[in-house]
Parts: sequence; C-alpha cells; structure tokens
Amino acid sequence: MSAYKIIDHEYDVVVLGAGGSGLRAAVGLSEAGLKTACISKVFPTRSHTSAAQGGISAALGNMGEDDWRWHMYDTVKGSDWLGDQDAIEYLCKEAPRAVVELERYGVPFSRTDDGKIYQRPFGGMTKNYGNGTAQRTCAAADRTGHAILHTLYGQALKQNTEFFIEYFALDLIMKNGECKGVIAWNLTDGTIHRFRSHITIIATGGYGKVYYSATSAHTCTGDGNGMVLRAGLPLQDMEFVQFHPTGIYGVGCLITEGVRGEGGFLVNGKGERFMERYAPNAKDLASRDVVSRSMEKEINEGRGVGKNKDHINLHLDHLDKKVIEERLPGISEAAKTFANVDVNKDPIPVVPTVHYNMGGIPTNYKAEVLTLNGSEKTVPGLMAIGEAACVSVHGANRLGSNSLIDLVVFGRAASKRAAELIKPGSVHEEVSKSETDKCIDRFDKIRNSSGSTKTSELRLNMQKTMQSKCAVFRTEKTLKEGVEQIRKPYEGMTDISVKDKSLLFNTDLVETLEFDNLISQALTTMDSAYNRKESRGAHAREDYTKRDDKNYMKHTLAWQNGAKVDIKYRDVHSRTLTNDVQYFPPKERVY
Repeated sequence: MSAYKIIDHEYDVVVLGAGGSGLRAAVGLSEAGLKTACISKVFPTRSHTSAAQGGISAALGNMGEDDWRWHMYDTVKGSDWLGDQDAIEYLCKEAPRAVVELERYGVPFSRTDDGKIYQRPFGGMTKNYGNGTAQRTCAAADRTGHAILHTLYGQALKQNTEFFIEYFALDLIMKNGECKGVIAWNLTDGTIHRFRSHITIIATGGYGKVYYSATSAHTCTGDGNGMVLRAGLPLQDMEFVQFHPTGIYGVGCLITEGVRGEGGFLVNGKGERFMERYAPNAKDLASRDVVSRSMEKEINEGRGVGKNKDHINLHLDHLDKKVIEERLPGISEAAKTFANVDVNKDPIPVVPTVHYNMGGIPTNYKAEVLTLNGSEKTVPGLMAIGEAACVSVHGANRLGSNSLIDLVVFGRAASKRAAELIKPGSVHEEVSKSETDKCIDRFDKIRNSSGSTKTSELRLNMQKTMQSKCAVFRTEKTLKEGVEQIRKPYEGMTDISVKDKSLLFNTDLVETLEFDNLISQALTTMDSAYNRKESRGAHAREDYTKRDDKNYMKHTLAWQNGAKVDIKYRDVHSRTLTNDVQYFPPKERVY
C-alpha cells in the first residue's frame, strides 16, 4: 500500500464507461441533481459506440405504419424465445420516447422529405407480427453511433457530469454483499483513486476481443464483467456470441446491416443470391444468426468466393450512387480503405465476424444487478447497462439496431432508478481497508510479474482457441477441446511477464490487466457453450440441431472460481409487464 498514492472521492453515483449507455445514464443522473462521476479508460468520444453504423430501432411509424407491439414480437422472436419479455416490453414501449429525446438533445438524424426522422428496414424487423417489412431503424446516415455519442457527451458536460478520463477501473469495493464504489488507476500520473458511491453503474461494453477476428475495438475487453466475476457474482448467457454476417474479409471491419436495408445483397461464388434458399421471405434481411450460418454453410460446402472460396460478396454496385453518398458514405470509405473496393463498381468481400455479446451481467429491467443465489434479489449499490449487461432483451440473438436503443433506454432507466433510491448528498459508509488492500495486492502482483511468457502470446492463444473451438458452428468434440485448451492461457498467468514496471501510461500493464479480464470471460463462455446441448439463436450446435425448450428454455449462469466454472440456470421471464401473462409462446422460427 505504501508504494501507491491513494486519492479518495465521494459521489452519489459513479458510472464506469463513457459509451452510449454510460453517457445516457450520466446525463440523466446529473439532470436529477445527483453528484455524478464518469470514469473512462479512453476519451469518451473514442468509446466503441462511435463504431455503430446502421441505426437505432423505434416504432415511430415515420416511413409507414408501425407499433411497439410489432417491435416486441420481432425482438422476442429474434431472441429465439430466450429474451425476458418484461424487459423487452419495457424496451419497445420506451424506444420512441428515447429516440425523440435524443433528437431534442441534438442528434442530427437523417430526414425524410417532410422533415421527419428517416427510418430504414433492418434484419428481422417486421410489421403486423411478421407480415411484411418494417422501416423501423432511425439513422444518421451510416454514422448513427458516432452522432449519438458526441451529442450525449455534450449533454453530460452541459449537466456538469465530472469526468475522469484515461482511468482504468480495477475492482469493485464490496461490503457484506453490497457495492460501495470502485478503485481505479489514473494512467496519466500513476495514482490510485478510491471512489465511494451509493450506486456504481457498470457500462464497460462487451468483450469481443476474446476472439481473434472481431469488429470490436481493442478496448472491448469486458473490464466490468471481469470485476463482477472477481466479486463472486455470476455472468449470464455467455455462450451467445453474435457473429455479424458482414465483416470485411481479412480485416474484420464492420459493414453495417444498413447496406442490406438499403437494397444490398449477398452472392456466393456461383453468382447466386443464396439467402433466397435459406430465408425465402426475409432473404438478405433475415436475422443475423440465420444469415451468418447461411454464409458459413455456403463457404463450408465449397460455394465461397475467391481463390480459396473462403468468403462471400456483398453487392451494392446496383444502387443509385446518390443513395450511397447520402446514406452509406462511411461504408464507401471503409470499403475503399480496408478492401480497396469502389462500391459503385465492385462487391465488398465479407465473412461472418464476431460482433456482439448477448451475455453479460444479469440485471432486471430497472438495470439493477441480480444476485441469483436461488432468488432474483438485487445487489445493493450495483447496476449494469449496455453490452456489459444481460437484461435480457436480446436473449440468444440480437436484432440489428436493437443495440443502440438498448443503450439509451436502459441508460435512462438506470438514472431514473438511481434517482428513486438516492437522496443527493447522503453520507457514505466507511469501507474497510482490507477491500482496498485486496485490490491493490492484485494490481501490484500483476504489475511485478516477472515470468517468461508475454501477455501477447497468451492473448493470441486464447483468441485462436475461441475462434476455432467456439465459432459459428459448434460440436461436442470442438467444445470439449475448447474447455480443456482455454485453461492453458489461463494457467499461463502464473508465468506472465510485465517488463514495464512504471505507473505512467504503462500499456504493457494495461494489456495484462485487460487479458486477466478477458480470460475469465473466455472460460465462462466456453463452459456455458459446452453445457447448453441445443441450438438456439447464435448458439448453433451441429450435434444438437434443434431447439430444446423442455430442457433449455432458461438462462445460463456462470460463476468463476479459479480455473473452475460453476454452471446453474434461471427461468426466462415469459410474462409481460402490462398483462402479467405469457405474451408469445415458443414456436418454430418462420422467416
């Protein structure tokens, strides 16, 4: 302890992460008069929300008739019936209000000729309960996340949210099962900061970098999820990892579903629009799990594109040049930069690429973290939102454009609930020195690791194992091998090497701390996938090809204890908020 300078802070609420959900929560908290701190390891406008392209879903009805109930139907169905229907109802009912609120904050949405927010069609979004395509996805060209992020950061500054930028959150401060704050490392001066708060909101994003090929930024290491596991709490539905159908071949850079929403289509090596075979109704706008598996099947059966027949072509060269310039300028730019393709003349080479984590920290629709120790009691003082959380509105598979609305609806819900629970300026309890010592001891041990294995080597081993053993298609054999092999990089932590011992912008230490968070999530993901012996949503098993509602209509819970992962299950919420009845009974997928 004496080797580290510790600085104390007291806030009503601390938000970890400054992406879309973290900033929306921070804005609401500050508007409610709560003293709010927002901690981010990167500058807020560099958060990964800025990479979201296609749009944000809400049943506004600007481009034709729409209804929040249709949106709910699509989301429940898209989740392959694993989504919690009370949370999904809350999401879809609140979505129009949340988008209009964003517009009033200043988000520069694209416009129709009569000045309304422009909406485009997206995969799995229908009208009349599956009878026709809905134009439900509100867009700011193909830079929607970027527009939302910058707008919310401006609003947070306007509301006097206090930002701690380039701080790395290390661990939660827990006392008798309650969260009392968080400890963070200031990368710029090497000091350790202890934030005491009545509520801590985890908004640290997904953990896509457990995989080798992902659309995620290098910062997407699920740091909040790692902290939750170390606090003895479970993660939920970690086996459900979404592969986006269209990542640029060889690079992984995302090509938004909005391309297909504007009329783009996929073609195999024989020049066939193969999605007509797999999803005769929705075709290229089927949900992401269906399109990804269809592409993978075409490639595996030798109908891919190129010399090695290992990718698929995405055509938008038939679209009007004006449409591309106005609605897909970023895609045109990315295709030229990363694939050297002029989209007006040639197709973009694409392959399914890891994109989103449906699993995460289990919460209710008020964003409160659940203990799930035989009940659904909440953890006092702890909330989670965004991709870090598992509400669960996405269930086994997220529909495109439901991510951004998830961020703002539940970011807003967290701020509302916090305002109900906290009286501004309330006195903080003392936290024991032992909790701080435990965090500092772990930090110091990793910082002074003097083994012979580089962090980069262990990380690559982890990523390659996840990519090959827990991919689009899974089997008992590959998953069992994965369960064994993923333990090797975990055990390698005992021999890890951190060469740089400094405390100032020590990227070697940052990457090692991030790897420690990632490998825990890799363990829980692999074990959760091995234990779910069915196919559902993004979890596709070739040895258990059918959905098994009798045995697996339930959420997976995973606790980590060293190299051991304990698996339990909890029921899916199949009752709505409005009627307290089961709204949508399970049925077969129909596209």
